[in-house]
Amino acid sequence: MTQRNYKCIALVPARSGSKRIKDKNIRLLAGHPLLAYTITSALRSRIFSHIVVSTDSLKIADVAKYYGARVPFLRPVEFASDRSPDIEWVRYTLERLKELGTACGFFSILRPTSPFRRAETIKRAWKEFLKDGKADSLRAIEKCREHPAKMWIVDNKRMYPVMKNPNPQATPWHSMPYQALPEVYTQNASLEIAQTSLPLQNNSISGQNIMPFFTKGFEGYDINEEKDWVYAEYLIKTRKSFLPKIKIKPYPKIYEAT
Repeated sequence: MTQRNYKCIALVPARSGSKRIKDKNIRLLAGHPLLAYTITSALRSRIFSHIVVSTDSLKIADVAKYYGARVPFLRPVEFASDRSPDIEWVRYTLERLKELGTACGFFSILRPTSPFRRAETIKRAWKEFLKDGKADSLRAIEKCREHPAKMWIVDNKRMYPVMKNPNPQATPWHSMPYQALPEVYTQNASLEIAQTSLPLQNNSISGQNIMPFFTKGFEGYDINEEKDWVYAEYLIKTRKSFLPKIKIKPYPKIYEAT
């Protein structure tokens, strides 16, 4: 398979109403709205036939269009709460795009909360996905920093380990050093790639055959809380990580809460 045989569309979720960080998607990071870095990386990857931002906010839509994305329609309110599962807005978006004549064989979810994900990251993921040829989807992962074998479920004043050593005669995993435990990976928010038929026909965005994409360095760094934002600014200031360079002037309008 080669890249030219397949059309892929980028879906960038950017709903309003963020609770942990107010107006997160359009808050300024190093002079530009957070959303701008994901759009810039997607454009520079030259992989996508279209880059579509899914939002319920006219203000976010305006910012997205300024930086080069498309917003052909707004996301319905019922698919834009903090508890709305991805399958709802993904399926809705792909169905609407199909109605508008924007059909594609694959889609990629690129979340604005991963600003250090660069065009090279996306290109590497797309290349690996095409090379595999049999995967339903690809999902970005990284080695977990807090091992689930050292996590507990609390029930009626007692604790039970989330993961157990399969050998009951051996040392319990929760009492073993991290280095001696089985390698476990956690998904991060930087990117997903999948066949469009999955949400349209099977009510799934990942399918059964999911291949891993191992992010490097801060490619998978995710901003969800204020402390994450502060650390992102530290990474930029100390040049420990770099944002995609945006060559246009910052979004010119002063915006209020979405």
